[in-house]
Amino acid sequence: MPQIEPLVAGDPGRLGSFRLSGRIGEGGQGVVYLGVADNGERAAIKLLHVRFSGDTVARSRFARELRAAQRVASFCTARVIEADLEGDVPYIASEYIDGRSLREVIDTDGPMRGSALERLAVGTATALTAIHHASIIHRDFKPDNVLLANDGPRVVDFGIARIIDSTGTITSRAIGTPAYMAPEQIAGDDIGPYTDVFAWGATIAFAATGVAVFDGSSIAVVLNRVLNHEVDTARLDEPLRGVVRAALAKSSRDRPTADQLLLRLLGRPESGGASPAVLTQGVQLAKPDAAEDPESTRLARLPGPTAVRTSGGFAPGPVMAGPQAPLPAPPQQQWPPPAQPGTAPLVDSTGPGRGGVVEPARRRFPVLPLTLLLVLLLIAGAAGLALLSGWRPTFLGGGASPTPTGENRAAVGVPTDDSVVEKALRNRKITIGLRNWLPGIALASGTGAGTEWKGFEVDLATEIAKALGVPTEGVTFQATERQQRPVLLAEGALDMVISTYSINSVDEVTFAGPYYLAHVDVLVKDGSSITGKAGLEGKRLCQPESSSSVGAVQSVVDRIELVPAATYTECINKLQSGLVDAVPGDDLLLAGFANRENLRYKIVGLKLTNERYAVALRKGDIRGCEAVRAAIADLYAKGTVKALMTKYFGNVEFTPELRTPTMEPCR
Repeated sequence: MPQIEPLVAGDPGRLGSFRLSGRIGEGGQGVVYLGVADNGERAAIKLLHVRFSGDTVARSRFARELRAAQRVASFCTARVIEADLEGDVPYIASEYIDGRSLREVIDTDGPMRGSALERLAVGTATALTAIHHASIIHRDFKPDNVLLANDGPRVVDFGIARIIDSTGTITSRAIGTPAYMAPEQIAGDDIGPYTDVFAWGATIAFAATGVAVFDGSSIAVVLNRVLNHEVDTARLDEPLRGVVRAALAKSSRDRPTADQLLLRLLGRPESGGASPAVLTQGVQLAKPDAAEDPESTRLARLPGPTAVRTSGGFAPGPVMAGPQAPLPAPPQQQWPPPAQPGTAPLVDSTGPGRGGVVEPARRRFPVLPLTLLLVLLLIAGAAGLALLSGWRPTFLGGGASPTPTGENRAAVGVPTDDSVVEKALRNRKITIGLRNWLPGIALASGTGAGTEWKGFEVDLATEIAKALGVPTEGVTFQATERQQRPVLLAEGALDMVISTYSINSVDEVTFAGPYYLAHVDVLVKDGSSITGKAGLEGKRLCQPESSSSVGAVQSVVDRIELVPAATYTECINKLQSGLVDAVPGDDLLLAGFANRENLRYKIVGLKLTNERYAVALRKGDIRGCEAVRAAIADLYAKGTVKALMTKYFGNVEFTPELRTPTMEPCR
C-alpha cells in the first residue's frame, strides 16, 4: 500500500467532507492527501497547488481531469466522491485504492509470470477499453498509473487525459512519460486511442521482464529506441505474446484497438466491439481471487480451437493466429459514434489542437453495437452452462420448462444464488419491476397479455436487458410496490427493479448505478416569474399527499403557502388553472407529468437534493451489479439516455443531468 507521509506546516486540516490525515504524494500540479470522512470512508484528495489557484489554464486542466474521471466506469478506475473546482483551493476527492502501483510491485517482487501476468493483462485491457468507450484518451498509461487493488487492477491519474473531439484524434504535444510514449507522440503527429494501446503493450512487457523495454541512459536514447527498436517478447506465452507485439507496432495503423486487445485475450472473435458483457467477463477474470480456479484465468491457447470460460459456462473460442500472424485489420466502424437524434458529438471545449486530418477508419476504435455476433456468443455461453449443469433449455432442443421462481427454484436444481448475468445467458429472459403510475417514466395500459408499457425507464430497462443478452421479446415488466421489492428480488420473482428507486442503506438489495441523478425541484408555467428560490417567497405551493418534496422546498424558502392535493395529477390541474404557482417533486417525475399537457411548463432548476435512481438487484449480486453499471455507462456514452430524455420529456423546459453519474461501488 502507498506510504503515507505526515502532514507538514501549511497543509489544510480539512477539505470538504474529509479530515486530512496524511500525504500520499506530490506532483507538479498538486498534492494528494489521504482524507477520512465522518462515516470512515477514505479518499485520495488531489489539491491544486496554491500557486495555480488563480491560473485559469491550470484550473481548466483540473476540471478536465475531473470530467475524464467521472466519465469512466468506476470498476476500472478510482470513483470520484466529491469535488470543488470553484473555491479558493480546488480539489478532487476520489476513492482511495488500497494497493501498490504496478511499478512498486515489479521493483519489489520481480517480474510477473503465469496467471498473475494474464490477470494483469486482461484487467488493464478491460480498463483501457472502458476508458476509450467513454471517449477518453489517457495519454499517460504506464506502470505508475496502474494500481493493483484487492478487486483487480485500476487505472488512475487522468491529469493529462483528453476527451476526444469529433475527429477522433488530438493534435499531439510531447506529453507523457518517455519510455511509454508512442512514436506518434514523439513525432508530434495526431494521437488517438491507438496511442494508449502502445503504452499498454510497453506496460505489460515491463511487468513480464522487470525493466522498461525502451529504457536508456538519456531521454534521447529512450526516444530513439521507441522510434527504432523492436521489443523482444519471447518471454511471453501466446496469446499474450502476439497481442503485446501487435500493440507495440511502430505504425499506429498496424495496432489493434483496445476492444481487440481484450477480445483476443478472452479468445473471442474480434469483429465488432467489446460489449458490456465482455467488459464484465474481463473484470471477473482480472480479480486476484480468480486464481483459486486455474481454469478461470487461462487465456486462449494455441493452436486450434479453445474453450473460453464465460459468465455462464464455456463457449467455443476462435482458432487463433500463429505467433507470427498479424491481427486482422480493425473493423471499419465510425468514430466518434453517430449522434443519436437530438444529440451532439462529444467535444472537449477546453483542449487545444482542433481540426487535423481525420484518420482512416481503422484508426478509430469501435463503438458498442449489440450485433447478431454478440447474440450468438451469448447463446453459445448459455449452451455451455446448460450442458454443464444438466439443463437442456428449449432453445437447445430440450424440453425443460422455464426457470422457476421463488422458493420452488432450489427444489428443481436451479441455483438460488444465480447472478442476473447467468440467468440472462441461460434463459434469454428477464423480469423487471417498475412503478405503474408515472407518465413519461413508466406507465402501463391494457390488461393481461395486451398490457403495453411506455416510458423512459421502460426503454432504459429494455436497453440494459439487451446488454445482458436478452432480446426485447424476452423482457417481462411487472408493477411493484416499494416494500415488496427486496422480497421479490430475494425469491427470484424479479430479476431487477428499475422504478425511480433511490440508493439507500435500509433495503436489503444491491444497487447498480445510479442510472439517473434526479433532484427535488419545482414545476411552474412557462413564462412564470419564478426563476429561483427567491421567486417562491409568498407563492402557493401544491402539496400532494404522497410527496415528501415539500419539506425540501420549505427548507430554503421561509414564507410559502401550502395548497393540499390528493395526487400529482390534481396538482398539475391546479397549476394549469392558476390555483397554485408551483408543484414540488423530483425533476424527472415533474417532467413526466408536465410533458403530457397541452400547456408549456418548465422546471426551475433549483436542484435542492440529489436523488440517485439505481437498478436494484438481489442482495449480493455483485457480478450482476458490475454488468449493469457497465451497461448504464455505455448508454450515456452512446447518447441513448439523452435521446430518451428528448423522447419523453421534450415538451417541457427541462435541463436533465446528461453526464454519466458517479457510480456507487457494488456491494
